[in-house]
Amino acid sequence: MDGLRKGGDSEEVEIDLGDSSDPEEFDNEEQPEVLWKAPPDWEQEERSHLSSVVDISDTKPLLNGRDPRGMNDCLKVTFEDVIAEPVSVRSGDRVWIWSHALFEVSRVWVYRIITVLLAIPMSIISGILFAHLSCIHIWMISPFIKYILIGTIWLQNLWNVVLDVIVRPLLTSAGQCCGRFNIHVAEE
Repeated sequence: MDGLRKGGDSEEVEIDLGDSSDPEEFDNEEQPEVLWKAPPDWEQEERSHLSSVVDISDTKPLLNGRDPRGMNDCLKVTFEDVIAEPVSVRSGDRVWIWSHALFEVSRVWVYRIITVLLAIPMSIISGILFAHLSCIHIWMISPFIKYILIGTIWLQNLWNVVLDVIVRPLLTSAGQCCGRFNIHVAEE
């Protein structure tokens, strides 16, 4: 208890907080375990309940997971995927370094410039196209299919009877006949 008194001698204790900025520690994409978390005070808890409603949005962009389904995995192109020198033929080291740097810079900046010019118009065109397709599907195609299904219920019932009376017994008996065959493979 003497170590807890004010002004008493205290031992220096080193605590490893597990700095997550070290990429070597979590190579297999494991997240560090949270050992403790301070409970929020009453005002922070109230603000978190109010702000969670505001934060949830269908139009909020996904900044970290822009390709969550991996639709464009084929476009993960690096310099080594495009340009490679065999051992027998080599350019100078400076040429290799500069070509690598220029490749990366031009790839990134040309993509950014093109997306600035085309992303917003293509987003508007795609939104209009999908809105039209959704409207046509919801208000024309689905009701038409339901209308056809309701109008042809007698044909569906007739088809079920034909399948039950003619096709099913025929295929069942063919399966029973062919089910008795045994094939043995022998090595010579």
